[in-house]
Amino acid sequence: MAVENNDIQEKLTATFGAAVSNFHQDRDIFTLEITADVNTAVILFLKNDPALRFHFLTDLCGVHYPKNTVDRQFAIVYHLHNWYDNKRIKIKAFINGDKPEIKSISKIFLSSNWMERETYDFYGVNFIGHPQLKRILNMDEMISFPMRKEFPLEDGGRTDKDDRFFGRTVDNC
Repeated sequence: MAVENNDIQEKLTATFGAAVSNFHQDRDIFTLEITADVNTAVILFLKNDPALRFHFLTDLCGVHYPKNTVDRQFAIVYHLHNWYDNKRIKIKAFINGDKPEIKSISKIFLSSNWMERETYDFYGVNFIGHPQLKRILNMDEMISFPMRKEFPLEDGGRTDKDDRFFGRTVDNC
C-alpha cells in the first residue's frame, strides 16, 4: 500500500509532537517544517520507519530570508524520496541568522557530506558534527558567503557595464 500524506503526518506528530508542523501539499511534494533541534531524529525516523522508507536524500540546500525575524533568517531544506512508492517529501528547518548552525546528517546519508559543505560554502551555515566542513567550490581565502542576500550581485565599481543597456534603470529597480 502506498504511503499517504496523512500516514506521514500522523506518524511524525505522534513521535515528535509540536516539533513538526505546517504540513501541506506543495505541487507534488508533501512539505513540512521541523524545529532545527530535531532534524537528525526526524530524518532518521523517516529513513528507518518500515512503512515510510525515505531511503534517498535527493537534495539538501540553504535559503536566506533576510527580512524574517532573526531566529528564522535561514532555512535548511531537505528533499527525501521513497522509491518504493515514488513519494517525495520536503522538510524545512529554520535556523538563527546570527549564528546559523544545525546538526549534520552526514552519518545518516553519506551523500549529504558534499551538500552540507556547499551550503556552508555559500551561506556560512555550520553543520555541527560534519567530518570535514570546509569550502568546496569557493577559494579558501574567501571571507564572505556569496549566496547571502547582503552579498552584492555585481561589483559596484565596474565601468564596463551600463545598466541602461540591460534594461535596468534606477526607476524600475
